[in-house]
Amino acid sequence: MDEKFIEVSKLHKTFHTKKQRIEVLKGIDLSVEKGEIYGIVGFSGAGKSTLVRCMNRLEEPDSGTVRIGDREITSLGKAALNEQRRKIGMIFQQFNLFDSMTVAQNIAYPLKLTGVNGKEANERVDEMLALVGLTEKKRAYPGELSGGQKQRVGIARALANRPDVLLSDEATSALDPQTTLSVLDLLKEINEKLGLTIILITHELEVIKYACHRMAVMEDGRILEQGLVKDIFRDPQCETARNFIGVYNRFRSEEQREDVQ
Repeated sequence: MDEKFIEVSKLHKTFHTKKQRIEVLKGIDLSVEKGEIYGIVGFSGAGKSTLVRCMNRLEEPDSGTVRIGDREITSLGKAALNEQRRKIGMIFQQFNLFDSMTVAQNIAYPLKLTGVNGKEANERVDEMLALVGLTEKKRAYPGELSGGQKQRVGIARALANRPDVLLSDEATSALDPQTTLSVLDLLKEINEKLGLTIILITHELEVIKYACHRMAVMEDGRILEQGLVKDIFRDPQCETARNFIGVYNRFRSEEQREDVQ
């Protein structure tokens, strides 16, 4: 690694309602290396999801820049942005699958949007199904799948256009612990096989500990701390990180006590 691939600089985002102005991102600076799994953790309302949605401009930042590879995302016009988004996959907490479409049709949907049809699309769908271990579910509908299987379909769909970056917005939050582990193992396998750069947005510190190389801690629209996961776990510098790690350690000690009993 050691090659900066995603660079966020001085990013600001404000939402306006009839009654108030809510500053959600307050000058975010962040760099992610090519081929790493990077975790961003924070409590609800910290601005994590807004940050990741600004990276692919599903939300328009007020100011600042986002660069992915050699492209400055924040300066692209509509046509160039649509082209660039093909290289940015995204998976969501609630799966966002079409219930009326089969698994294969859900995976093929982004391919059709980008003009990939026929034999090539079918081959790409089969490739993605094999990658996520769901070949036998090709003709099933989302209603017939477990939560973990739905998320695997979401991952396959996000990878269908062979992106360079995968953004995961709380993608394991709706899953039970065992299924969470299986999805994280899949993401780690994809990272190793494809060299894909992955950003994991989460409020679950165990997800960061298990899957990520480096991490950032967010609170109130700011990044308070970032670095190697092992370094932050060993010696957290900000109060938010200390709170997260304190809760994490309490849960672990309770589990160990139960195991002994």
